[in-house]
Amino acid sequence: MPSSNDALPARRRRQAAPPGGPLLAVAKRGAEQLLWARVALQRRLEARRRPDGPAGRPRPPALPPTDVLRTRAEWRDAVRVCRRLRLPLHRDRPKNWDALGAVATVLATCGTAARVLDAGSARYSPLLPWLRLYGLSDLVGINLEFTRDVRRDGVLFRYGDVTATDFPDARFDAVTCLSVIEHGVPLDAFLHEAARVLRPGGVLVVSTDYDEDPPDTSALTMYGHRVHIFSPDDVRQLVAAADACGLHLLGDLALAHPQRPVHWTRTGLDFTFIRLSFRRGHVPPHSVSRA
Repeated sequence: MPSSNDALPARRRRQAAPPGGPLLAVAKRGAEQLLWARVALQRRLEARRRPDGPAGRPRPPALPPTDVLRTRAEWRDAVRVCRRLRLPLHRDRPKNWDALGAVATVLATCGTAARVLDAGSARYSPLLPWLRLYGLSDLVGINLEFTRDVRRDGVLFRYGDVTATDFPDARFDAVTCLSVIEHGVPLDAFLHEAARVLRPGGVLVVSTDYDEDPPDTSALTMYGHRVHIFSPDDVRQLVAAADACGLHLLGDLALAHPQRPVHWTRTGLDFTFIRLSFRRGHVPPHSVSRA
């Protein structure tokens, strides 16, 4: 039987080159194999120790569904929480902040039976492995880089365009998209597609590079696109575009940050991250505040 990839029209198979070149791709494959081996082993050990299985796992603390990384202390705190929860860390330590917030939001709003799509996924990133440790079993990651279906501890990674997937309507309870949209993603098409594949009441969690006063990146390109760091106006436009698609912001949109706690060595840039969560459909007025 042909795979789901084989059924995709040729015009949609826009293969992307692995970012960073072949040597980095080899390093990422090694990190991927180590990560998933650890997750499989950890799940087996925890199943023996806990009679109630993943349900007995300590949950992440309550975190704002929408937030800005304000200081280095905040991402260091996130790393400490991940270690306490025995969650394998992302090697780029600040990225544990947005991954932890995304996992906390998915678990709090959708529970451990949630069907989750990670849009623009990487097999070495922590979000889907962490959700797997919490017992979620219907997990899919898509990326233009993926040439074939790959399963890691039951998680499916497959080719997919975040702006035009072949999933049925309302297929997922949650869609996550971390550190992806700044790399040339057409936002309107992405938001429409996320709204389409989410069930009513489902949640979209997005993170991206952000700065109150972004540096000039006009001369910088990375991964085939101009480097883009979202400004406050960019974020407000994103929230408005999501709202027009029926995706309504959860939490407070407070955009100030006293530090630039993220450093991108390859570009020499300092900035921060913002994480935005949206619910498809009605949001009770008390759960939304826009500063």
